[in-house]
Amino acid sequence: MAFIKVEDVVINTSYIAAVRLKGQTRSGESGVSLLVAVPTASLLQQDVPSPGLYHYEWLEFTGEAAKALQDFFSSFNNVIDLLPKRNDPMLISPPHQYVRESPGG
Repeated sequence: MAFIKVEDVVINTSYIAAVRLKGQTRSGESGVSLLVAVPTASLLQQDVPSPGLYHYEWLEFTGEAAKALQDFFSSFNNVIDLLPKRNDPMLISPPHQYVRESPGG
């Protein structure tokens, strides 16, 4: 479990369900949005988890906050990129063909 602080908001990263790195906020601005699972009041009253204990809310950030979140969630230290966009020859290479030469020629 880790916490991140963006301006005056502290978020437990265990509750982040999704991140939109390059999206538009509801106001039409360019920004970063986090889908966060918010525990309901009944979660605090029960010992056994049951369905419907969370509802989901989008938190939207613009400006410097969006840039900081984009940097955080783009870092290879924090997120594993399954489909990197760079042309790394170690990751994207055609199968090698081995040609066996005959002796003496």
